[in-house]
Order: sequence, then structure tokens, then C-alpha cells
Amino acid sequence: MQDGHLYGNVIDIMRNSAPVMLVALGMTLVIATRGIDLSVGAIAAIAAAVACTRIIGAGDEAALSTAVMAMTYAIVVCIVLGAWNGLLVSVLGIQPIIATLILMVAGRGISMAITDGQITTVNNPWFSDLASGFVLTLPLAFLVAVGMVVFTALLTRRTALGMLIEAVGINPEASRLAGVRARTIIWTVYGFSGLCAGLAGLVIAANTNSVNANSLGLWIELDAILAVVIGGTSLMGGRFSLAGTFIGALFIATLARTIPNIGIPSEVNYLFKAVVVIAVCLLQSPKARALLRVRRPGAPTLVKAGSPA
Repeated sequence: MQDGHLYGNVIDIMRNSAPVMLVALGMTLVIATRGIDLSVGAIAAIAAAVACTRIIGAGDEAALSTAVMAMTYAIVVCIVLGAWNGLLVSVLGIQPIIATLILMVAGRGISMAITDGQITTVNNPWFSDLASGFVLTLPLAFLVAVGMVVFTALLTRRTALGMLIEAVGINPEASRLAGVRARTIIWTVYGFSGLCAGLAGLVIAANTNSVNANSLGLWIELDAILAVVIGGTSLMGGRFSLAGTFIGALFIATLARTIPNIGIPSEVNYLFKAVVVIAVCLLQSPKARALLRVRRPGAPTLVKAGSPA
């Protein structure tokens, strides 16, 4: 305990895992519908840029109402951007990787236009508490991420929404013929992904009380996809695991924290992530599992019909 709250490496891992956990949560539902969202990093940068400029433009920069209004405005913008991706995918029929790549590229330009290409710094203690604050001795950012995971789990597992998402991911055409509004489902998950990316962008900006539109949230989409894959969600759509995504995000944050602590340069972090991706893909491959499986001694050997025993 220090200053009335817990501290240490574990607490740092919990706090640093919040942005990846939030982005990966939205990515899980998108991947479950056979989609992908490459624009989450750019959406996070837009959320941070909108919030910071709104705080600076307010009359009382340090007020609680200023922080709340700025964050609310940023979240609404991010939901609209996510819905835009859903429109391109579900209504216009554009491939998800292309539809989201558009906003991935344009989003950085939008965020830089909002901040005039400058590193924007804010001075609002309520906004900074989103990343540095503590509730019940635990980091507020981590509690926000956990709250979103619990809310999503209740929404997808206690209602028919989760089954509908899996149905769309397994076979969109069959689900449409069965009466499922596949377009609405896809539109919803992309809007939710924009919401999660916006929250992640606010947490990242609050951690430094500033926004650099050129680098904020850069490559976070890759960490999110990795967390989803580690969690066991199928990249072919259908089956998804929110608990697995939660564990995957914690694993990535632990990896990023542990590598510098043991004296390895942080740049090698990407190499370790690549090794993890290869290992997870091999574990998910039926052929790789068949090659690695060791036949138990004394196990019966199948004999083809018509061949001598």
C-alpha cells in the first residue's frame, strides 16, 4: 500500500492493460462476425484529439463538467465513426479489411487536423484521474475496462445477441434466410468497436495529459487482434470468448512489462509478440495439432477395409 492504494508491477500491468483490453473487447465481436477493424488506433487518436481540444476550448479547463462533456462528445464521435465502418461493410458490401483501412489512414489525418498537427496538452485533474486515479485501491482505468467486459458478457450471454452474432459469423447468408438481421448486427458490433476504441484513446491521453495524433494508439489494433487470437476466438467467425480476450490482454501487458524488467530492449517486444502469434496459430491448426500429437502406447491402429490385418 502507498498513498492509500495498491502499487507495484501487478498494478502497473493492470493499468497498462486497460487500453488493449478495451480495444480487444470490441475487436472480439467484430471478428466473431467474420470482420476485422483496422481503424481502432486511428479512432482512439480522434477521441483523444476531440476530448483534449474540447477541454482546452472550455471556459473552465479544470472543471469536472468540462472533462465529462469533452469525453462524452469524444465517445459520441467514435460511435459514429464505428457506425460508418459498419455502413461500408454491411450496406455497401465492402470487404472489412478495406473498409476499415480507409478510416485507419484518414483517421490519423482527421486527428492531426483537429489538433493542428501539434502535441496538445491539457490540465484537468478529473481527466487525468481516468488513467492515474484509484477506486477501492485499484486503478480506475482497469476497473473501467473490467466493467465494459462484464457489461458485454451480460449483454451477449444473457440475451440472444451473442447467439445472433455467432450465427452471422458462422454463415451470414443462412442467418439472413433464418430471419436474422445480419446488417443490423454487423452495424452494431462496429459501432461498439468504435465505442471501445474511443474509451481506450481517452485512457491513453489521460495517462500523459496530452495527445500526439501521429502516435497515439499506433499499432494498438495489432495488440488487440493478438489478444483476441490468444483468447481463443476464431478468426473465421462464429465462436468467441470474452474471458479469453480478457486473459489475452493481460498477457500482452505482462509481456510488455516483463521484457524491459529483465534487461531486454523494449524493441524486442515485437519479436516476442510475433513468436506468440506463430505459436497460437500452430495450436489452432488441426494439421499442426495432429503432427504434434503423440500416439499413446498400445493404442489400437485403424486398418483399412480389405487390407491384411
